[in-house]
Amino acid sequence: MILSLLKILFAILNTAFVAILELIITPFHRTGKLFHTLARFWAYGILKVCGVKVKVEGIENVDFSRSYIYVSNHASQFDIPAVVAGIPDQIRIVYKKELEKIPIFGWGLKYGKTYIGIDRGRGQDAIQSLEDAANKIRNGASVLLFGEGTRSADGKLQQFKRGPFNLALRAGVPIVPVAINGSYKVLPKHSFRIRPGTITLVLSSPIKPPENEGKEAELALRDEVRAAIERNLKK
Repeated sequence: MILSLLKILFAILNTAFVAILELIITPFHRTGKLFHTLARFWAYGILKVCGVKVKVEGIENVDFSRSYIYVSNHASQFDIPAVVAGIPDQIRIVYKKELEKIPIFGWGLKYGKTYIGIDRGRGQDAIQSLEDAANKIRNGASVLLFGEGTRSADGKLQQFKRGPFNLALRAGVPIVPVAINGSYKVLPKHSFRIRPGTITLVLSSPIKPPENEGKEAELALRDEVRAAIERNLKK
């Protein structure tokens, strides 16, 4: 347990260090590529220290010269570093705006101008934040969203929220379903014990959003993406 706590301490310090670097370079870098390089540095560091390897299957299914919305299951805090380190794309993280209140880490998210904040409240602010995110995606950003919205308590695939699919319809870009295997064994929800292991990402072929909009289109897209992820999850 002591070793796990040391690993967690390293992860916190590594995150703070990278966030500070992002704040320093913000006035001088606008394309986002350097920010992603720092994010991969952050992810590799955490994975290495914690003894976690990442394997990727299905890379041949994806044309990384275009932008996508990557939608995955979510079972562990290690899902984000695994995706950032494993998928060879300039993936931006979509985060809830409440995280911007966290000192240093939240400031890096807010002022780095690379990641995409979503207001999860109701009303015009939430609608506007979705439209802003859709514009960034249409302009060439690939993003990661978790279909379940939060981590699974038991590692099993949960029901998907509508948000990622509403965003896909607004942006008009394909969704790449990503099945994340093995992360729950590394660090389950509500646990502080980090176990070395291998996380395997399985990328399905991109799914184009329907041309029509509305709730029925969102739900049909949601069900198709969830089914693709479920097929690639190891039982």
